[in-house]
Amino acid sequence: MTTVVRRDNESLEDALRRFKRDVSRTGVLREARQREHYEKPSEAKKRKKQELAKKKHR
Repeated sequence: MTTVVRRDNESLEDALRRFKRDVSRTGVLREARQREHYEKPSEAKKRKKQELAKKKHR
């Protein structure tokens, strides 16, 4: 779980920006979207294999 404690003399916008950066860095939203629907293990392997091939191609 990502937590951000607001510092002294820090605006709410700055704290929110730090929170958003931390959430995107840790991949919390990406994982939540993936877990929104069940993915069979065979489909997960297939997707990961395709992602690796795509990365390798670049």
